[in-house]
Amino acid sequence: MTSITGYEFIELFESHVPTWLAEDGDPVGLHLGDLSRPVRRILVTLDVRPEVVQEAIDKKADFIFSHHPPIYRPLKNLDVSDKQTKMYVDLLKHDISVYAAHTNLDNANNGMNDWLSEALGLLDVEIMDVTKRVPVKKISVCVPNAECNRVRLAMADAGAGNISDEYSHCSFEAQGVGRFTPMEGAKPAIGHINEPEEVQEKKIEMIVEDKYLADVLEALYEAHPYEEPVYEVYTINNFQREYGLGRVGNLALPMSLRSFIQYVKDVFQIEGMRFIAADLDQTISRVAVCGGDAGKYYRKAIKKGADVYITGDVYYHTAHDMQADGLTVIDPGHHIEQICKPKLLELFTEWKKENEWDLEVIASEINTDPFIFDSQL
Repeated sequence: MTSITGYEFIELFESHVPTWLAEDGDPVGLHLGDLSRPVRRILVTLDVRPEVVQEAIDKKADFIFSHHPPIYRPLKNLDVSDKQTKMYVDLLKHDISVYAAHTNLDNANNGMNDWLSEALGLLDVEIMDVTKRVPVKKISVCVPNAECNRVRLAMADAGAGNISDEYSHCSFEAQGVGRFTPMEGAKPAIGHINEPEEVQEKKIEMIVEDKYLADVLEALYEAHPYEEPVYEVYTINNFQREYGLGRVGNLALPMSLRSFIQYVKDVFQIEGMRFIAADLDQTISRVAVCGGDAGKYYRKAIKKGADVYITGDVYYHTAHDMQADGLTVIDPGHHIEQICKPKLLELFTEWKKENEWDLEVIASEINTDPFIFDSQL
């Protein structure tokens, strides 16, 4: 088993969920602690509250991975008579680092909003509001026929050829002839010094994202038989990775709003919720969902043709605007984002196995939802 530091763990996380995906002003990243220290036990949580900090202390966690940033607004003092402030002191006293992935996790592909739409069983899912488009690169390399498969697989295993989350190891090959003359000082894998050579070669072309480019080039050099592989890397603008707020998709079978409300309660295991609707018998087919407090983006849901918009913490006056625009809205509360706990636990545990880390990952058992519904009394 291999010990890891906070830097190593976060480096891997941010290769999948980079901080540049976060909305402007969102305080993502390290909030407390020291990433250079070894990490042995990670506690995954939705919120960092005093009771969660005590849980981390009791369970001897040395790292808290949270969705919601614990220091969202700058501190004005360190008055430890305030329980919220004291928890920061407790974290430092017990050498517990705290890292937050907030709107970058919301906007990431296979992140928070994809998890919510997956839980709802939505089909043909698309981004509700694309806020970032990232051009990808194409790498092409010429390889002798006999070595083509080895080089192609090495590049793919390093991250090239991922067209989407559903397709990997994608490539194109074209047959051709490579010509070269090795000069004095060369160490050719094929041919002889000062003698012109012709080799039947294939040109491999693969898509690659910037974050994988260095690894792909390293794999190319290791697998390629030539001491000077012939390759090109260039940006393509007609194929881009898209990221953004919320998701929109279709239900497998339409249902009445009345039935859909109960369905949402069952999916997210909640006792009650608010909704805005003119007709409880309205047919629901197309659903928009955006975790957290995303009421202000409701017109994006309308633009995408959603029959209903699911988001939390809908503001009173925004609700009036939604009502005036004829949009049906379900507010199941902010706490449905607790879906991140089992999802992150699963992801981090998978990384632990793949990398043989000496690491334990646990999910917080504290319910941080501040609201109680009268049906629970």
